[in-house]
Amino acid sequence: MVAGLSKSLAAQDLEVTVLTTNSNGDTGQMPLDVPLNQPVSQDGYQIRYFNCSPFRRYKFSIDLLKWLAKNSQDYDLAHIHALFSPISSAAAAVARYQQLPYILRPLGTLDPADLQKKKQLKRLYAALLERPNLAGAAAVHFTSAQEAKISERFGATTCDLILPLGVEQPKLTQPASPAELGLPDDRPILLFMSRIDPKKGLDLLLPALETLLAEGFLFHFVLAGANPQDPQYERQIQQQIQASPLAAQTTLAGFVTGDRKTQLLQAADLFVLPSYYENFGIAVAEAMLAELPVLISDQVHIWPDIDRAQAGWICNCNPASLTQQLRLALQDAGERRRRGENARNHALEHYSWQAIAQQMIRAYRDLLKPAADC
Repeated sequence: MVAGLSKSLAAQDLEVTVLTTNSNGDTGQMPLDVPLNQPVSQDGYQIRYFNCSPFRRYKFSIDLLKWLAKNSQDYDLAHIHALFSPISSAAAAVARYQQLPYILRPLGTLDPADLQKKKQLKRLYAALLERPNLAGAAAVHFTSAQEAKISERFGATTCDLILPLGVEQPKLTQPASPAELGLPDDRPILLFMSRIDPKKGLDLLLPALETLLAEGFLFHFVLAGANPQDPQYERQIQQQIQASPLAAQTTLAGFVTGDRKTQLLQAADLFVLPSYYENFGIAVAEAMLAELPVLISDQVHIWPDIDRAQAGWICNCNPASLTQQLRLALQDAGERRRRGENARNHALEHYSWQAIAQQMIRAYRDLLKPAADC
């Protein structure tokens, strides 16, 4: 998201600098092999990478914070991504101390469901750091009205900025036939393409698919994704599928990118993501742009837009609801095509980076006005 937004803002003649660390995922991954503390040009903007120190596990960087404090006067605004991350929390505090206006984007971290994880620690963290950060922000950037509605503020009064995220239109590749992708061509292809994580609703999806298989529905399931931060859960899901009736009807694609990702999106007939909570759902928007109808839960916060656009099917977070919506989607190929066309039209109109960058620039300017008011 940061790369897409930065590229689009730079195309509108904004000077954009991205500050980040050389962290490459979580524990067990080697740091990125990048120049440190010097500008790296990319798509019209600059990135500065800083060494993770002293807390590599938490992607912390004293050097990044020192650079921000020293150079904050050269910028009009900071757009800080993620809460409950020590480097982001400290960056907001530095910006506030240096009187640099800043926007916070929570990335779903203020969702009550997410706050249940490490609940006591987060409550203390919020009292010490995130409540003053929220209270001091020029705005809090939510990506949907539902995310803004349910998000916790810990008693702080905030100015809410609601703008969706954008997606890059995939570069057209030579379409691959199902056979070339190792998939059957005589049945619908159901695609899950996201991080293999408990919050993504695979504990709902796999039983629903088993039920449909037992009822005689023909389909092939593609599970695309990985989880380097929790490989044990990824293995658990793979083993569950291999030990179930789904094994013969499933392709475990692993993490996919580039042409392989685009070809899978082109080959699929339905995208499925029954998440327990999702502040936006970039993977959903990517699927829509590829003219795929989507089946998502009502905890993916862009579901009202998809419902209004008739771009897919919406379920509750329970197996019976998901199973019923899958039945509806599988039984009518013509309706899948119609909703897929609606999905692409909606994504082109609402999730293009060019349109979002223009809206974001207007929001930046409004927030920087002397008498800015929410």
